Amino acid sequence: MAKKKVVVIGGGTGSSAVLHGLKKYDNLDLSVIVSMTDDGGSNAVVRDEFGFLPLSDLRKSIIALSGIGNGILREAFIYRFAKGEGLCGHTLGNLVMMGLAEITGSEVGAIEAASKLFDVKGKIIPVTLDDVRLAVEYEDGKIVEGEHQIDEPKKSNEDKRIKKFYTKPKAKAYKAAVDAILEADYIIAGPGDLFTSTLANIIVDGIPQAICKSKGQFIFINNLMTKKGQTHGMKATDLVTEVTRYAKRQPDIVLINNRELPKKIVREYKKLNEVPIEDDTNGQDYNVVKASLIVDETLEKDSGDDLIRSIIRHDSVKLGKILYHKIIKKRRIKLFR
Repeated sequence: MAKKKVVVIGGGTGSSAVLHGLKKYDNLDLSVIVSMTDDGGSNAVVRDEFGFLPLSDLRKSIIALSGIGNGILREAFIYRFAKGEGLCGHTLGNLVMMGLAEITGSEVGAIEAASKLFDVKGKIIPVTLDDVRLAVEYEDGKIVEGEHQIDEPKKSNEDKRIKKFYTKPKAKAYKAAVDAILEADYIIAGPGDLFTSTLANIIVDGIPQAICKSKGQFIFINNLMTKKGQTHGMKATDLVTEVTRYAKRQPDIVLINNRELPKKIVREYKKLNEVPIEDDTNGQDYNVVKASLIVDETLEKDSGDDLIRSIIRHDSVKLGKILYHKIIKKRRIKLFR
């Protein structure tokens, strides 16, 4: 029996959880389409000083799909330097990827080499090979450029809605990304920051056209928390509306966490002006699957990491089980509580 082709769109930590959860199912042919617009932290050096496309999300996808387990090679690849002039904040994996890019002559060559090194169970595809930045126009007409500036907005922009989201200059999709979507049986978008992770792929010219043309089921995994400067004040259906707006196609299935978040974590997020996404999806004309999808513990930042990170995330095992058994295999299973 032919393997089911599954394409995950995103490339960040949320997409890594999906990939890690699905890679154990041998009858799936996995691909991940990775955004190429990250310009924060060590990626600023990678782009500005070395002229490479951002590598962090590629590195995360390599680890998520790695077949070598949790050995010392994997630990070394994700190790982040906490000190050292020029090294602090960098991961060893990013440095290795930069070296591989120079050895092979391209970022695509680096992906192929690292995939062999880590026995990757799937394909890792950059959404574009163009050097572009993200840009937003807020509802008051103010324009902000750069993923890092959108991700960590100024106080004056935290409560604003995004009116327009685009790349500057206009980006063209990498052919392999378009082909993967067209051939997919399932297209999974999210979870992850709605604009700077998920939609950062979908706004690339050629991607929404492929999503619309594909006969595969379109699945959106809704986020857990709002994000200041991006989804402030939004509910679950608002996120689906934005995905539909940019993908030019409404998701067939929306996956939502229905487990109450720990009050301690909610209080920590409230300090950042972020709150749990309210589920208002009852009565919608798309299929909504609800289950407990969060990890059972909070996450700590790596030493040397100066970027703002989530402290509660989707659980890879739970995501994998729901996506594979209930949606792909269409079996009756006991959902997580």
